[in-house]
Amino acid sequence: MSFKDLNEIHNLIENLKLHGEYDRRGVFECIPYWSEYFGDKSQYSGRIYCADNLKLIKHLDNLNHIKTDNLNHIKTDNLNHIQHADNFEKNRKFQMIYMDPPFYSGAKYFSRKPDGSKDLAYIDIWNNGLCEYLEMLTERIFAARKLLSDDGLIWIHLDYRAVHYVKIIMDEIFGMKNMVNEIVWGYRSGGASGRRFARKHDTILLYSKTKEYKFNPQKEKSYNRGALPYNFKGVREYEDENGWHTLVNMRDIWEISMVGRTSGERTGYATQKPEELIRRMVLASTDVGDLCGDFFAGSGTLGAVCKSLGRSFVLCDKNDDACRIMVDRFLKK
Repeated sequence: MSFKDLNEIHNLIENLKLHGEYDRRGVFECIPYWSEYFGDKSQYSGRIYCADNLKLIKHLDNLNHIKTDNLNHIKTDNLNHIQHADNFEKNRKFQMIYMDPPFYSGAKYFSRKPDGSKDLAYIDIWNNGLCEYLEMLTERIFAARKLLSDDGLIWIHLDYRAVHYVKIIMDEIFGMKNMVNEIVWGYRSGGASGRRFARKHDTILLYSKTKEYKFNPQKEKSYNRGALPYNFKGVREYEDENGWHTLVNMRDIWEISMVGRTSGERTGYATQKPEELIRRMVLASTDVGDLCGDFFAGSGTLGAVCKSLGRSFVLCDKNDDACRIMVDRFLKK
């Protein structure tokens, strides 16, 4: 990645800022093929939509609202869906947007069916290199910003390959002062080289749209030295099987296990993220009834978590196999 390439990304962002409006002509047509109502009083409804990418490009939506149901999934190119949502989501913005895009790994990823056979999930290979990858992501991040509520948060999930470049892009689009956190998700998994430390963490960039953002602090255990009570005045202490501890505001380093091969939440999708990881994000940045979006939905983990916590959500993926996996997952729940 050269300074020239970085300058091209900068020029792309400046051009999007100047000419970022979308063509709103035409009618978006998409028929849901699965829906349900759920909740104690059936107050939530769920829908999954599938649509041809080209059809969605040509038929940009000009409705003035989106149905903010708990399941509203459109199988399509994510940039087009982000643009549609900006058009018809005028009265209600996303409180949380989560993006788990390809990591610029140069690999192909497969998902496993119940019968043991494999399907291609997605290809993370870019003919024109890193610049092409960053241009793709820049357009989607820029479009997603328009969907975010003024007090909302956006989470960008990446790894060592491109996160440092995307950090610069996020600084340009959201502003350096609006960076809230850099989350390090550490995990254990098989495979390591003898020529370097094992690469066992991802990085999640957290940005706000403004300085007035919603954030619900989460707590974690902090064990006392020697696992014995301190008996400090005014400090509440707890005891469990590991000893005495206090509850403190959660740090930005998260140790959460990956989805194991025998886990009940495993779907077979190649790069599925654990529900506990997404749950922390949802709890920290939303309240019951808020709207969340995932524009690289994959196995639908955000939707599964939102459904369990009473949040509305919009999922987007253009891959047939991802759609099949999401439908199976939500039917089981």
